[in-house]
Amino acid sequence: MQNKSALYLLLTANAVSGFAQGISMLAIPWYFSDILNASSTFGAIYAVATFLTLFWGLYVGTLIDRYPRKNIFLLISAIGALIIGSIAASGFYYSEVPMVLIGLVFCTTLFIYNVHYPTLYAFGQEISEKENYGKMNSFIEVQGQATSVISGAFAAILITGVDQQLLSDIGLAGVINFKLEAWSIHEIFLMDACTYAIAFFLILFIKYTPVAKEKVDLGSVFSRLKQGANFLKKHPLLFHFGLASYAIFAMFLIHIHQLMPTYINVHLEANSAVYAGAKTLYAVGAMLSGIGIRWVFKNTNTVKAVIIMMFISVVMFELTAFTQSSAILIFVCFILGLTNAGTRVLRVTYLFNNVPNNIIGRTGSVFQTLNVLTRFTFIILFSLTFFTENDNITWAYFISGLFIFISTFPLLKYYKKLIKMKINE
Repeated sequence: MQNKSALYLLLTANAVSGFAQGISMLAIPWYFSDILNASSTFGAIYAVATFLTLFWGLYVGTLIDRYPRKNIFLLISAIGALIIGSIAASGFYYSEVPMVLIGLVFCTTLFIYNVHYPTLYAFGQEISEKENYGKMNSFIEVQGQATSVISGAFAAILITGVDQQLLSDIGLAGVINFKLEAWSIHEIFLMDACTYAIAFFLILFIKYTPVAKEKVDLGSVFSRLKQGANFLKKHPLLFHFGLASYAIFAMFLIHIHQLMPTYINVHLEANSAVYAGAKTLYAVGAMLSGIGIRWVFKNTNTVKAVIIMMFISVVMFELTAFTQSSAILIFVCFILGLTNAGTRVLRVTYLFNNVPNNIIGRTGSVFQTLNVLTRFTFIILFSLTFFTENDNITWAYFISGLFIFISTFPLLKYYKKLIKMKINE
């Protein structure tokens, strides 16, 4: 790999910003659910932010295909540092952060996320040889999830704090004597902003040579979007694969950000340590998947592997719906880490092998837009008061599993054609 040093530096910057970002994205939903007792309000904020990413996502793909990916990373790092840093500063000045500004941090992070990862994968494709696509995608997955493991562990400490009761709960009361006050939400935001600034300076030092120089399309945003849609219209099997294989990702995001805080608070009656622990075990599963998914399915084609992981995910969501155990929830998150990350690695590699780099952003925008519409629909549905009352949150998990199950139908229907598909353009 001729741009190995550039890829390492990019992933280092990604790990630095992803660390604090992961803590914030755990802290905010829990803060709304446990501290503010406003799960429905957070659901509404999440729904609005997701709906806005529908339009933002359409434009993101054209940005990725039009402008240098390095410049895009610099821009989103600067924006994250400025906005979140300003909100953190106001928190220190007023000794609190209003609900609307906490929501703004979540929305900012969500918008950056929707630019960051499509750009990261497109950049990786740009600086990697085709025979290294699978290795590169696995590497990105492992690095990202290793960061999530660390951020999840720190989130449990920073959100809850450490006292003798916590040490007793995890069996360490007689081993260590340590106390740490829980961090305030604006202290967490300050750390988040600082890591964005560090990432900005790391990205400045990236130097690379594109493996394959593609012609840059200078047409209008609409014309470039149309080209992405036309490419998928010309290759409908690719459209069916991309859309269906996104189902686990869509429902997992809703599970982590919207459903799980309420599930733990109301259904399990547990604390934030379970929430952070479940997220950490998800990251462990995802990291292991990134390391070994290609080896596990080395004798299985990509389409079959994706179908298998979707069926496993269905079982996990339904298991969550019909049980009431913190241990089972943590186990479910671990398995979903394996299936979601494994599906992503295989899906991205499959798309890289069939979509030219100069149009990958635009085709990705089509999939992302449809995925956003899916998430928006379910977020609105699960924001209804019904799902926050009694144990009705379990119905949301039942519906999530059912949706993934239905999403396997196109893959099963076009299975033979999908495994034989070869696109050379």
